[in-house]
This record gives sequence, C-alpha cells and structure tokens, in this order.
Amino acid sequence: MNQGPPKIRLGTSSWSEKSWRGVFYPDNLQPADYIQHYSRVYDTVEIDSTFYAIPRVSTVNGWRRKTPDQFTFSAKVPRIVTHDKVLIEAEEEMEIFVETMQWLGDKLGLLLLQFPYFNKKAFSDKREFLDRLANFLPRFSGEVKLVVELRNKTWIQPEVSRLIESLGASLAWVDQAWMPDPEEWLERLGSPSGQIGYFRFLGDHKALDAMTDTWDRQILDPREKLKRWIAPMNKFLQAGGDVYGYFNNHYAGHAPATLEDFRDLWGQDHSSSSSSV
Repeated sequence: MNQGPPKIRLGTSSWSEKSWRGVFYPDNLQPADYIQHYSRVYDTVEIDSTFYAIPRVSTVNGWRRKTPDQFTFSAKVPRIVTHDKVLIEAEEEMEIFVETMQWLGDKLGLLLLQFPYFNKKAFSDKREFLDRLANFLPRFSGEVKLVVELRNKTWIQPEVSRLIESLGASLAWVDQAWMPDPEEWLERLGSPSGQIGYFRFLGDHKALDAMTDTWDRQILDPREKLKRWIAPMNKFLQAGGDVYGYFNNHYAGHAPATLEDFRDLWGQDHSSSSSSV
C-alpha cells in the first residue's frame, strides 16, 4: 500500500559514467563521491553494475550511507539468474543477491529481472518460460519488489502482465528500438490496476554506438517521443500506483539531459496538478 498519493520518481541507468564529468559532475569531484552528488539532484537510480556481479555488502552499505533518507535504489538482478540459468536452479544466487541488497533498508526500490530476447529456439512456447516465472517469483516477491522485463514484443499481452502481477511482481514498460511504441503498450495492456509502473528509456543501443562513443551531450532530440510516454505513466498514477522512470545514455546521448527534457515535458503537462517531479 502506498503512503500518501502515488509518486513519480525519475533517475538514470547508473550514475558512474566518466564522460559526465565536467557536464553533470564537477571536474574536481572524485568518482567515489559521484553518488553523493547524484542523489542531491535526483531521488532514484537504477544500478547497472549488479547485472554483472553481486556487490559486496560493504559496497551496498556505502551506497546507503552516502545518500539522503528519501533516496531509492533499483537494481538489475545478476545475469547468472536471468541469462545464464534463466531461473533454473538459480535460487541460491537470487537469495544471496536479495539478502545483499536488503542492506539498503528503506532505500531499496525494485529489483529488475531483465531477460534477453527469447526466440523460438530458446522457448518454442512462451508458456514454458511463464511456468518458470510462476515457480520462481513467489519465492522472493514477498521479501522485495520485483519487476520483469521481457524483450519479445509478441509476449507483451494482457495475460502475461496479469500473471506477473499475480506472482507479486510488475512488468517493465520499455522504450527500445524493437519494442512497442507508447500507444501500442497501452493498446496491448490497457489501463493498469494500481500496480507499480516501471519505465525504462533504453533507445537503440547499436544506432547510438555508431554515432558516438562518449555520453556528454544529447545527439538526438528525444522530446517528441518522450511526450508520448506521459499518458501511460499517468495511467499508473491515476490507478494509485507509484511510477519509476529510468533513462539510459543510449536513448539520446546523455541520460541526465534526457531526464531533464522529460521532467520539463511532465511539468508542462501537469502544471495545474499535484503530480509533479
């Protein structure tokens, strides 16, 4: 249950990008202090590094100590769970990860199970994968908030979303090159029923890598596309669900600038309401 009105939190995918120095971070700021500076600007972040390895408890405690009380960390579940083992005999790794991240205390937001694209060679029928979710998620959804990201466009269906919700998790809404547009997400899934809205602005990874190898400025104008995501986010807030939005460098070239563009658009759309960020 939410305490008070539903809230929207906006952040970036990671905070440690070196090319942000001199643009987002002061030139003289040491990388160890980046999270302190970041958390004075934004109230949430999605941790990317946990996808590659479970962090040390001392590292997690450092994140907690260096950030304000109302700050929230979401984090990717390690790839050994989602990519290597694809939930089969992965309970031990997940238990260790959950226990480690719980050292964040009240600052722990959601844990993201980001799955790869599954073609028919991986799963001839999505039911096999959904059965794995049904066996796996309830073991952890009572302890932490979980979100599931699916990268097969054809799997974005109401029955899949309802199943994930019934297992105590949420489905991530993803803006990525091969995933549905904002309007199609709403058309496919309809209005939410109060669960958490988790939005990831990922963009086209290959296209952006071909354009730049630094992430210190936007090289695309994202505003027209970003504007179209306001309606889906509003649906969650109107249904009583909190909303999290995370922006990646690959969306337009510089995640903080993209976030600020969205925050400006959101403010214009909500200038007469209380749903501000």
